[in-house]
Amino acid sequence: MLKLMLITNQPDLAKAAVDAGVDRIFIDLEMLGKKERQGHLDTLISAHSITDVPKVRAAIPNSELLVRLNPPHPGIGEEIEQALQSNPDFLMLPMFHKAAELADFCQQVQGRAGVIPLVETAEAAENLEEIVTIKGLSEIYIGLNDLHLDLKQNFIFEPLTNGMVDRMVDIIKRAGLSFGFGGIARIGEGQLPGELVLGEHLRLGSSSVILSRTFHRGMISGEFADFGKLKYEIEKLRESEEYLLQRSPEQVELDREKVNQIVKLLIQIRSKR
Repeated sequence: MLKLMLITNQPDLAKAAVDAGVDRIFIDLEMLGKKERQGHLDTLISAHSITDVPKVRAAIPNSELLVRLNPPHPGIGEEIEQALQSNPDFLMLPMFHKAAELADFCQQVQGRAGVIPLVETAEAAENLEEIVTIKGLSEIYIGLNDLHLDLKQNFIFEPLTNGMVDRMVDIIKRAGLSFGFGGIARIGEGQLPGELVLGEHLRLGSSSVILSRTFHRGMISGEFADFGKLKYEIEKLRESEEYLLQRSPEQVELDREKVNQIVKLLIQIRSKR
């Protein structure tokens, strides 16, 4: 079953999410360059802090904790050391371009946590053959949002339908690494409905996905969590996952074509704006 990840820096919400069926809590410390890249979009730019990490770790001592740091910069070593003080299970490096940047990051982590590179630049995608050979990697995550922006594409799921993600997944699988990509909305909701995104994860053999902001809208706000609603939507997702796992190869291909058609239509609409 897919590992479900939820981004929050609130200890109580993290615990409620884990109790509701979330597998991994994600603290997002990335700030450098993010406003410049995404400030014009309706995307969440987090205000998480390094001081949140020990509080969330204490709230979910037996659950997986992932901390995304800043892109490569002169102070990344200090960030690594500060984050490691709270014993996260994984550290994520975003917005890198070259394999050497990731190799340096892994060398500084020294196996004290798993390393998950966030492949979200065109250059990193091009260098994936070299990236997957770096020692110290736990898994790979493909960041569709920044990747499609870097590629000057019109819709976040375009790399999924033009063959790019399939090619990247093939490289990752041959290296024996697990992977995840993008985010997922609720079942039956989203411009690309959650069940179709889920179907693509299963078709490709993905192991993890982020529950998008639209997935938990109205359930998590400030220090409030609607535990029942969150649990209900996660159970719906799991039921859909079990159903989709039973698809025939023909059904898988039909669902894939449906994704392609919807994404193509959305690209056409956006290109006319």
